[in-house]
Amino acid sequence: MRRRTLTATVLLVAALAGCSAQAGPTAATPPARIAEPSAPAPAATASAAPVKPLARSLPVRVQLPSAAVDARGILDLGLNADGTVEVPSVAQADRIGWYTKGVTPGETGPAVLIGHFDTERGPAVLKDVSKVRVGDELTVTRADGTAAVFRVRELQQVDKDAFPTEKVYGDTRRPELRVITCGGELVDGHRPDNIILYADLVAARRA
Repeated sequence: MRRRTLTATVLLVAALAGCSAQAGPTAATPPARIAEPSAPAPAATASAAPVKPLARSLPVRVQLPSAAVDARGILDLGLNADGTVEVPSVAQADRIGWYTKGVTPGETGPAVLIGHFDTERGPAVLKDVSKVRVGDELTVTRADGTAAVFRVRELQQVDKDAFPTEKVYGDTRRPELRVITCGGELVDGHRPDNIILYADLVAARRA
């Protein structure tokens, strides 16, 4: 199966901006951090029988029940002129974006989804990311009528200056998914961290 990759140089520039943090403090915003511990799933789970990769098909809906996410109208996100990854606009804070330079969810490789934790307008689509746990499932419905079901294998929170570029965007031998948002306590109106969910394809069915 054909896989779409970026050069290491472009990835390095793009990854550092993974998700913008334009938030202002609001009393309604949940914790901007992941639960502890946030270790990867046991090896037995990660090495379960692989699911056959799916053909390319654009994502149209993302459901992550543990974070109360049911997002439709998935946005196409590419690269900005400076090489950083695009993120949804403030007006689109209730929507998820898919990084078009990578594979679609269900293809072999790491598909990447990006959404805001909050903005100056308040909580956004991934505001409840702190409720996600290893083992939770999320479903990506695709334009071809299939639903790709992923299981969260690992949660990671890192400073944006230490973004794990290769781990997020590097080639994989199976269909995987990354969901990226912002986190950390506000510093000068911005959140300094990225929160990353790593998930593996565990099932595929008709939507």
